[in-house]
Parts: sequence; structure tokens; C-alpha cells
Amino acid sequence: MMRSLYSGVSGLQNHQTRMDVIGNNVANVNTIGFKKGRVIFQDMISQGMRGAARPTEELGGVNPMQVGLGMTVATIDTIHTQGSLQSTGNSTDLAIQGNGFFILSQGDKEFYSIAGAFGLDEGGMLVNPANGMRVQGWEAETLEGQTYLNTASDTKDLFIPIGSKDPASATSEVELACNLDKRTPEVLPGAGTADIREGTWTIDKDIYDSFGNVHKMTINFTKATGVNNQWNVSVNVDETGENPTNTTLDIGAQNNADGTFTMEFDNLGALTSAFDAQGDAITEGNLLIPVSFDLLDSTPGADGAPIRQTLNLNLGEVGSYTNSVTQFAETSSTKAFRQNGYSMGYLETFQIDSRGVITGVYSNGTNRSLGQVALASFINPGGLEKGGESTYMATINSGEANIGPSGIAGKGKFVSGALEMSNVDLAEQFTDMIVTQRGFQANSKSITTSDTMLQELLQLKR
Repeated sequence: MMRSLYSGVSGLQNHQTRMDVIGNNVANVNTIGFKKGRVIFQDMISQGMRGAARPTEELGGVNPMQVGLGMTVATIDTIHTQGSLQSTGNSTDLAIQGNGFFILSQGDKEFYSIAGAFGLDEGGMLVNPANGMRVQGWEAETLEGQTYLNTASDTKDLFIPIGSKDPASATSEVELACNLDKRTPEVLPGAGTADIREGTWTIDKDIYDSFGNVHKMTINFTKATGVNNQWNVSVNVDETGENPTNTTLDIGAQNNADGTFTMEFDNLGALTSAFDAQGDAITEGNLLIPVSFDLLDSTPGADGAPIRQTLNLNLGEVGSYTNSVTQFAETSSTKAFRQNGYSMGYLETFQIDSRGVITGVYSNGTNRSLGQVALASFINPGGLEKGGESTYMATINSGEANIGPSGIAGKGKFVSGALEMSNVDLAEQFTDMIVTQRGFQANSKSITTSDTMLQELLQLKR
């Protein structure tokens, strides 16, 4: 009888523990990134009343006889299933679609979290504003003018320099991919202004010097006289501006010309070559025409001459119709006409893509990679220890954190402007609550029944 009392007590205590876990799940039903808990019971040691006996020639075997001494909690598991994603529209909010944890730093300590409600602090650091922990990732590095992300290096605090300057960059290449109308009339010697205008296709494009000053590049295409499939091209920079520059054109053997060159096409409309007045030509690969002009407002060089800026006029690949100048019987166009220079700008905002790459958007229209958010994964995420404030800590049974970019080694992808909600299912929790309540109630009945039996035993003397 005393055994049943103690068994009932163990049932009451452990069902109360299960109710505590259910209550915590229900309390966190709207906590972002929360992972529900689950209680697993197991029976305790059993007291042997009789041992087992093997069969003999006369009798069969006898099974052991035991009385259980109650139950206990086997495990309280954290269930790391995916919660639903809720759109917030806030660019600094991040959710993880799939496996992985954000890495947060507090001094020398690292914590891991699913809750991605982040923001910027006064210093421009990407942090969890609830506790100030800093989000970890990789900052963009610049090598020989190229920006890249080294995800093999150690993670750092992510810094987003809102308001920082992006220096001006001089135009180094102007890419043409236009079409010149085969039907354009030739410009004959002594032609009038109207005839010259009709036989010439003109393109104007703004380009930039190293200070960020804007210059207007004018390119005139005129159909060659008496020669099929040839066009004469003249290039000028700021020809009609207040401060016209000194433009020269170099091609092939670097012979200076008067800013003109000639293009040739085949009968299929593809570019075949370009050459200057001296006959120096380029007939293979991309046709790059060097164009130089003076920066009139710059400090003169050692020889007292103005500083010159050189850029390449890219006519496209010989024999190609894609991203190349062509000659077809269609209206002349300036489609796919690009240049790579820009003026100085300020970082105005930023975006985070599905790989966690943070791209800065500058006022001069340029976009630059600023960094990348890192993800951590574990062999046994159930072995993580909860550290409060929606964080986890690694333990000896979770394994070391495998840190890397999203989408690699089983890691999920980021969803910007969204948060992962709790994975608590209220219908499931209420059902478990009913079962737990009945279990608690049944164990209390076994205690009261055992007490009644003891009371009957004490009344035997009467």
C-alpha cells in the first residue's frame, strides 16, 4: 500500500512538470523563434517479487514477478521544427527558411538564435535591439578595386555605415550594343547639312572623370561613301560645352588620330574589324577603342601638361550579335548602351538577399556588398541549452557550431522582411493539457484510495 502512495506521488510530481512545460509552450505561442518543449515519461525501477525460472522436463518456465515503484521524466526535448514565417516589411528583420541559427556575440561569448528581429544601433552595428547582442557575419573586403566576401575567414560584428561616402569613379569603359541601319544613305562629298544629318546616327552619353564631374561623350556614325558595310565614327567629349576638352583617339599601334575610326561589317550584319586612318586595325576578340581627353580642371602633371583620362570604347566581340554593334536593315538604336563611371554618393539604405548578403544602395545609383550574415548549424540541435532571451548555447552533446554561409552544408536561406514565429500548435497543447490533467487526477485518486485502504486497516481493531 505504501508503494502505491509513493507511485501516486511520483505521478503527481511528474505530471505537474509536464503541465509546466505545456504552460511555457502556451505562454510563448507568439514568441518569435520559440521552439516548443515536449516531456517524455518512463517508469522507475521495479521491485522484484519473484525471479524467472527456466523450463524443466517436468514443468514449464516461470516469468519474473515485479511491482513498479512509480514513474519519472525521461527527457524534456526541444522540438526544432520550422515555424511559420510572418511578413513584417522591415528590411532588418530576418527569418531562416530551413536549418540554421543566427550567431550573436556578447563580448567573448557566442549565442545562437532563431529570432531575427534585428536593427541598427547608434554605431551602425547590426544588433538584437532587445539585448544589444551583435549579429555575426563577414565584412566585405576590397582588393585591387574589387569587392569580395571571404566566408572562409572568422566572423565579425556586422557594420553598416549609413551615410558613408562612396568615392567617385572615372569611366573606364563605354559599352556599345547598338544597331546601325543598313538603309542609311551615304553622305556624298559637298552634301548639305540636312543630308549629313540624315546619313549620320548620333549617340550622346554622360561619362565621369576621377572627380565625379560629368562630361558628354558624343559618338557620330556616318555611312562610308562608296564602300559597302563601312561606317566612319567620330568621338568627341564636351565638344560644345563651356570648357571643351582635347579629345584624341588611339587604336592598334597607339597612333594618334583626329578622334575618328572606321568600322566594318560582314554581309550578315556582324562586326568584323575596326581601324584608324593609319590602317592599324583590331580584328579579333573585343574591339576596344582607347579614347583620351584632358581633365582641364585638374592639377597639371610634372611636364605641365593637363592630366589625361583614358577610357575604352567597347564595340563588342567580332562576329557576335549579342552585346555588340550590328548592321541590319532596322532602325538605328542605342539599346544596351552602358558606362561604368559615377559621381560621389552616400549610403542611403541597404538590402539583405536570400544568401544573407547585405548590399548598400548609394545616392549615386551604385550598389555595393557590405557584408554577409553567417549561419551556424549543429549535428544535434536538440543538445543545445537554452540561455534565455530566445538564445541557445552550445553543449558537449550539441557538437561544435558549423559556421558558414546560407544554402551550404544543409543550411537554410534567409527571408528578408519576415520573422519566424513560434512552432507551438495550440490545438496540440490543449489536447496534451487535457491528457495531463486526467493523468494528474488519476494519480491523485490512487493516493486517496490508498489512504482509504490504510484507514480501513486501522479500523480492524474495533
